[in-house]
Amino acid sequence: MTRKPTEIATSWLNTAGLRPTRQRVALAELLVGDGQHRHVTAESLFDSAKSAGAPVSLATVYNTLRAFCDAGLVQEVTVDGSKSYFDTNTHDHPHFFWEDEAGLSDAPSDQLVITRVPDAPEGYEIAAVDVVIRLRKL
Repeated sequence: MTRKPTEIATSWLNTAGLRPTRQRVALAELLVGDGQHRHVTAESLFDSAKSAGAPVSLATVYNTLRAFCDAGLVQEVTVDGSKSYFDTNTHDHPHFFWEDEAGLSDAPSDQLVITRVPDAPEGYEIAAVDVVIRLRKL
C-alpha cells in the first residue's frame, strides 16, 4: 500500500517531535511527500506552496524551515553570504552549486577524498566540513 504525501509528511514531522500543524504539514508535503530529497530556498518553497494553494506567508516558510533545521529534518547549505538552500538529505555529503542556474544538487560522495583539514584553534572543535563545488559552463 502506497502512503499518501500527507502521511509521509506527518510521519516525518513526528520523527523529530514536531507538532504537525496545518502549515508544517503543507510545507513538509512539498519537501518529502513523494519520498524524494529536495534542495530548496525559502523563496522557491514559498512559490511551490502558493502554486499548491497552501495559505502560508514567506515569513512562515522561513520560520518553518528554521524549525525543521533545529529539529534535524533539513540541513542549511549556505552558498554565499546571502543565499541559503535547505536540503532534506541530512547525511554528510558534498554539493554542486550550478552558478548559471543558481541551483544546488548532491555531488557524488564516493568521489570526494579529504585527507586532512586544518586543526581547530584552541578552545574550538570542528563541528562540520561543508563542501560546495561551484560549477559554471565553459
